[in-house]
Amino acid sequence: MNRRLLGVFGFALAVAGFTSFLVYRLIISHVQAPAMASKTHKVVVAARDLQVGALIHDYDVQEIAWLGSIPSHAVTNRQDVIGRGVLAPIYEKEPILDGRLAPKGAGAGLAATIPFGKRAVALRVNDVVGLAGFVLPGMRVDVLVAGNPPGTDRSSTGTLSRTALQNIEVLSAGQKIERNIDGKPQTAQVVNLLVTPDQAEVLNLASTEAKVQLVLRNPLDTKQEVTHGTSVASLFGVPETKPAAPQPARPARPVRQAAAAHRKPDVGTVEVFNGVKRTEQEIEISGGN
Repeated sequence: MNRRLLGVFGFALAVAGFTSFLVYRLIISHVQAPAMASKTHKVVVAARDLQVGALIHDYDVQEIAWLGSIPSHAVTNRQDVIGRGVLAPIYEKEPILDGRLAPKGAGAGLAATIPFGKRAVALRVNDVVGLAGFVLPGMRVDVLVAGNPPGTDRSSTGTLSRTALQNIEVLSAGQKIERNIDGKPQTAQVVNLLVTPDQAEVLNLASTEAKVQLVLRNPLDTKQEVTHGTSVASLFGVPETKPAAPQPARPARPVRQAAAAHRKPDVGTVEVFNGVKRTEQEIEISGGN
């Protein structure tokens, strides 16, 4: 009886061990299969940190074996990235995506980062206008203009201020076209704004004919606010006096003659005969007689 139980127990143990071995081999084959297959794929990664505007050279990239599925739009041939400009920061050992690079032939620098249909307008600023160095690439600003509109009485309203453009992207600040990862303010004498051609005309005229001020806004706040502008008079609570509308010119009246008493009397000539002597005398004629 004991031998019989030991035989059954030994057979069950052998079957369980064999089954466990088969399950283990099956699991290992499924886990290692994707990894083994992925070793045949190569991905182009950055050999060092690449900043916006940089031109990629052969020593800036390298090809490595990527474990697992490769990222979408990842470049697999290093020749496809050499000579192209960088549109977004790429960090060391990070796969290079085609969407982060400028098209072939577009070059590098600031011009390569300008989207189609947009323009980059350089605006000269100071510490106050440039928000004391806190204007960084990628931020959003509003543009205020202040000046004296033509055809208005400056003595009644003073300088007028209004919002000319809203939600404008900062393309670069000074010589920096990438964000400051340290978060420290930088002084920038020139700010490049990304605008449409129509907005570029507005900025060009505002920078030459009026005073320009930048207003920082939240990048997530894209609402266009309706503003009415303000003047120096309204700033101090003085009611604005609107210039009177021009009156139509009245037709000139004919100049009347002076009163009858001041009129020059009509004069007539009368011949007088005294014997054979003839003389002429002038007399006044009144009432047409």
